Amino acid sequence: MNIVSIEDSKYPKLLKGIGKDAPKQLYYKGNRGEEMFENCLAVVGSRQMTSYGRRVVEQIVGELAAAGITIVSGFMYGVDATAHKAALRVGGRTIAVMPCGIERIHPEYQQDLYVEILNNNGLVVSEYEGDLAPALWTYPKRNRIVAGLSKAALIVEAGEKSGSLITAEYARKYERKVFAVPGPITSENSKGTNWLIKEGATMVSSAKDILEYYGSSPAFSSRFIPLKREPNAAQKTHSSLEQQIIEQLRRESLDVDTISRSCGIPAAKLGTILSLLQLKGLVQQEGNKYYVD
Repeated sequence: MNIVSIEDSKYPKLLKGIGKDAPKQLYYKGNRGEEMFENCLAVVGSRQMTSYGRRVVEQIVGELAAAGITIVSGFMYGVDATAHKAALRVGGRTIAVMPCGIERIHPEYQQDLYVEILNNNGLVVSEYEGDLAPALWTYPKRNRIVAGLSKAALIVEAGEKSGSLITAEYARKYERKVFAVPGPITSENSKGTNWLIKEGATMVSSAKDILEYYGSSPAFSSRFIPLKREPNAAQKTHSSLEQQIIEQLRRESLDVDTISRSCGIPAAKLGTILSLLQLKGLVQQEGNKYYVD
């Protein structure tokens, strides 16, 4: 465990720039190199993340981290944890801001993720020392640090009273760019993000929207692994029946019964085709639904 005070030249400059909201000191573990703070993006969202939210985070955040942007989030389950994992998966940088003492892992069942962050040149920070337990008031205070460290904030899925909207408000207060991912108007998890877009947040449909703001390109340096690889010839070749299924899944995630009715394929035969498409990397599964990235 290490500590840096606000008077120290090594204190993150963007965070210091939020004035009286800046914590007097930061406790940290891991890689506190200057490159960690050069191009930070706050990524926050619902703890009750949907399969749509997961796909958005894995794809967009993975591409951003692979392009060299440091992903900052709050380590909670749902969008936070998925954002940290997406960055790690491509060899990118990530910072976990904790709502508790620096010596505590919260939530404790994410110990593997905590260790993975530290073992892969990531950083864990907190304004609290020791084993202080999180409380209702420490979460919004944590959110100001997430926003303060970052040049912009990306909100992926947020309910009307989501804590993610608190982070968005902090980002606006600190004159940081706010990005939001639109979602279905029927989804409770998208009411907050759709509202943010109505209020002036920039709508995001791909990583390119954010990379342009950071003045970055998706050109990958040698230390980063691209999120997606071009399919080989075997993957590109598929039957008209497979193509029909893929087109259905490009529109929305579907379960076997729905695909069977829509495409007129017996469920038994469909199961075999879906398994082959998964082996080719063309179709993914989450729960009982299949989808195409």
